[in-house]
Formats: sequence, C-alpha cells, structure tokens
Amino acid sequence: MPRFSPAEIRRYYDRHTAAFVALGEGGSAIHRAVWGPGVRRSVDAFHYVEDQIAERIQRLPLEIETPHVVDLGCGIGASLCHLARLLPAIRGTGITLSPVQARVAGEAIKQAGLPERVVCLEGDYCSLPAGLQPADLAYAIESFVHGPDPARFFEQCRQLIRPGGLLVICDDFKRPTKDRAALRAIERFTRGWHINTLIDRGELQAIARAVGFTHESTTDFSPYLELNRPRDRAIRLLIALAGWAPVHWSRFGHLTGGNALQQCLERGWIGYDFAVFRRAGEAGPNRLRQGYGGQESPVDMVL
Repeated sequence: MPRFSPAEIRRYYDRHTAAFVALGEGGSAIHRAVWGPGVRRSVDAFHYVEDQIAERIQRLPLEIETPHVVDLGCGIGASLCHLARLLPAIRGTGITLSPVQARVAGEAIKQAGLPERVVCLEGDYCSLPAGLQPADLAYAIESFVHGPDPARFFEQCRQLIRPGGLLVICDDFKRPTKDRAALRAIERFTRGWHINTLIDRGELQAIARAVGFTHESTTDFSPYLELNRPRDRAIRLLIALAGWAPVHWSRFGHLTGGNALQQCLERGWIGYDFAVFRRAGEAGPNRLRQGYGGQESPVDMVL
C-alpha cells in the first residue's frame, strides 16, 4: 500500500504551491537549481535540467517535425514553457494532480503566448487522461518520487511514448548506507514531502526494463546542487528551536522534509540523478535538428 494517496498528494500541492513559488529562488520554477559545468547565473541553474532535456529533444529523428513533449507532474508549467520558448517546433502537454497548479499553469501559458502549443491538464500520471496524443519524449522532474507505484508509472509511459521515444526522470534516489541516522533522516524526508517511491538506481532500471525500456544513461547531478544555503541554515535553526512534533506536519512538513533531504544529500544517503530511458521499438534515423544544443552534455556519464 502506498503511504500517501493521490488525494493526499493533491492536497499537499494545493496547500503549498503558493509558498513554493513565493519563497523559491527560481521564480516560476519550483524544482532545484543545478550548478552544472559552465553555469554562472542562478536563472541558468534553475533551467539546467530542462536544458539537458532540450538537448535530448534535439536528438530526436528529423522526421518528427513537431515533437510532442509530455511533462509528467508539470507543477505550474514553468518547465514546459521554457522548453517551448527554447524550441519553437515542439508541442507540450503537462499533467498535474493539483487543480491549483493546473489553474496557475494555464494562466502562465497564456501570459507566455503559448496556448496554441502548450496545455496543462489536471490528471494522474499513473492513470493518464484518455485521448492523450503519443509522446516523442516524456519527462518527470522531481515528481516520480510521489507516485504510488513505479511499475504502474512505467507501464503508463510505455503506452504514452512512441517506440524509440525517450523517457527522462530527474529525481532523488537512494544510495547504499548502513548508517542508522540515515533511516531517521529519510523518514523525515519522505513524511514531510509526501514521498511514496524512494528506490535505488538498480531498482529503477529493473522496473523500466521489465516493461520495455532500455536504460541509456544516468548522470549524478548531486555534486552540482547548492546545499547549506543561508535559508537552509535558517530553516534548520527554526526546526531545532521549534521541534517537529507530529501536530505540525500538515503545516510545516515541507520544511522539515526539505531539511532532512539536505542532510541526506550532504551525507550521500540520497543522490539526485538524471536518468534517460528509451522505449523499445524501431526509431528513425538519429539526425540532429538545427537550432538549440545538439552537443553532448559535459556531465553526461553512463553509469
């Protein structure tokens, strides 16, 4: 049984999305900044993951004139809007459980002048909306861990992604450890952030392989995360002073969970990975498109 139901995940994001946007450092991006090689500005760090996805889109067969890109757990649509501005040929569809996020995303898409190319749907990526067009590439940034059933996630992706298409997952994954303190920190993280699926790389690849995906690469982005920032130290002090009694979980669980994740990342109990899979089946010629990217990322390491 999953620890958190879809309804609980929905309420979590309905409750906290406004705070994530207001207090986050990435503007409309509510995922983490990655200070990869060559990144000098925070705006680029917050779009680093999307830029790596954009490079994969650029490597899709040239015969796919208008690639369809699907964001599985799209939040407020910032990633899709960034990709659509970067790559004018693509169409994008976002899926989010949260009606609050879907509404905010719809407004952002209109303001960006992208309603003819990008749409955000309220729905569950483990039970995708009927009529969704096949995807040439689908991705999940910091949303995979919320899913109640990783096998179901990959089964839905297999139905969604065309043969030869790509699936990208960027999220937190367990690292081997015998430290008992890790169990306590991971418990606080999973409880505070409503995490259902925290697995290791081997488990991820085995689940993907079982339903017809080939693992292409995994890149560890953990060294490029900015940890122990002033705000992180302030939250840590606040938690130490106030405690984290269960009565406070509904209101402050996202803070205690984030603090625990910081500890897990600093000590190597959890890593932040960018994993790429290819859907089994025939793919067209891999001729690069003209435009953005097209070069291998300097941090792309097959593990």
